[in-house]
Amino acid sequence: MSDHPAGDAGDSPRDELAGRIQSDRPHSARVWGFLLGGKDHYPADRAVGEMIQQTFPDIALLARLQRYFLARSVRFLAGEAGIRQFLDIGTGLPTVDNTHEVAQRVAPDSRIVYVDNDPLVLVHAQALLTSTPEGACDYIDADVRDPDLILEKASKTLDFSQPIGLTLLGIMGQLPDSDDPWGIAKRLLDALPAGSYLALADGTDTNPTLNHAIETYNANSASSYHLRSPDQIARYFEGLELVEPGVVPTSMWRPDLPEVDDTPQNVDSVCGVGKKLT
Repeated sequence: MSDHPAGDAGDSPRDELAGRIQSDRPHSARVWGFLLGGKDHYPADRAVGEMIQQTFPDIALLARLQRYFLARSVRFLAGEAGIRQFLDIGTGLPTVDNTHEVAQRVAPDSRIVYVDNDPLVLVHAQALLTSTPEGACDYIDADVRDPDLILEKASKTLDFSQPIGLTLLGIMGQLPDSDDPWGIAKRLLDALPAGSYLALADGTDTNPTLNHAIETYNANSASSYHLRSPDQIARYFEGLELVEPGVVPTSMWRPDLPEVDDTPQNVDSVCGVGKKLT
């Protein structure tokens, strides 16, 4: 949970969230939203986003490709895999094809719980992320470092006796090794029943130019991002049955219309989807 002080007793939850927004400091969700072409950011976020783009011009492409992977993986989970429940941690600012929109387009009765601790994300989520009548949406104000709290609150909307699709896109890279991100992911997966899935994507440390850009971001942001090797990211899927084509660059996971897709294959982010068998 955030360590920002709560609002006065008379404040509404929305007012309390608005009071926590630090508009003078760049935050990851708002910088990422800027890179995706969104308008919900502040000058501090835009300045850092532009600084990263100058160092690594392909950062906006990387952001878009990760968003496309979200849509393709959720479409697969709601369709071919038959998942009807989703736990989306590290939601980010609402944009096109959010998890509930993709899932409920396939299966209107899908139930989705979003988790984020950026107050601007939560303000917009409450206003923009609305469910179909047949399904459900909920929004949890929590940090991924507190999986027990997330699981407790998510159980009010999701049935943990039935399979759940867990999405962790770009969020685990925000944790240093000292926070044991692999242990956190395992704690979340351990609480899910057999037949559940993990969809995960994160940036890799294989490009010196991107490494430098992220160093610039970390030096100027309220949060930090930690690029990792493809093998380190693949560790999140240990014990799971990987869905073909495995852990691959985000542009190569079941791309739409591959015969006309001119997206570069070697992007600096990898992703995968894995099924929990037991």
